Amino acid sequence: MSRLYLSPNFTLAELVKSRTALSRGIDNTPGPESVTALRALARNVLQPVRERYGVPFSPSSGYRSAELNAAVGGAPDSQHTRGEAADFEVPGIANLAVARFIRDNLDFDQLILEFHRPHDPHAGWIHCSYTLLRANRRQVLTFDGRRYLAGLPEDPVAV
Repeated sequence: MSRLYLSPNFTLAELVKSRTALSRGIDNTPGPESVTALRALARNVLQPVRERYGVPFSPSSGYRSAELNAAVGGAPDSQHTRGEAADFEVPGIANLAVARFIRDNLDFDQLILEFHRPHDPHAGWIHCSYTLLRANRRQVLTFDGRRYLAGLPEDPVAV
């Protein structure tokens, strides 16, 4: 896959990479519509986060083919399968702080603070999606490992 930049700091290759796909021989090549969606996600969510914190990061999960999504136990209707979602952390920055920045400053479809633990600011990760198919919902959730709660915790953030 060529070094196609979707935004100044994010490439197509890093948004489709998957250890599971490599180890299981799963083709994780996105079609044109998914590449367009990944470009919108990179430009509207990932790049602004990169610029805000000035810290390089690469999503742990971006696009997933249907086969890869099933292999990792993703929801059948996951936005990852359309190139609309990424899971990521910013090294050295509390996930809650990054989630609050996204909530307060960016347009997005869904923002989930995944596997949040109040006393561990670096636990879990952020799932964020952006869509071109309709108006973005701006849905904000926190998942503590057991259940989804609306909104983000309002505890002080340790960075």
